[in-house]
Amino acid sequence: MNDAIKTAKRIASMSMPIVKMARESVNQAYETSLSLGAKAEKKMFYACFATEDKDEGINAFVEKRQPEFKNR
Repeated sequence: MNDAIKTAKRIASMSMPIVKMARESVNQAYETSLSLGAKAEKKMFYACFATEDKDEGINAFVEKRQPEFKNR
């Protein structure tokens, strides 16, 4: 249970639009063929680059600090 709570807190600290896209990709891959799942994952991957949080994530990584996501 402690590991589950620790993982949940880590996920909650991430960009929610990106987490939702990742979850949707996993669900689509599980429910469809490999080919369609890969296409859906590719679409969501590209959509991640359209978010403002992408810039914050990259900048935080380069500056070696924790990101401050705005969920946009």
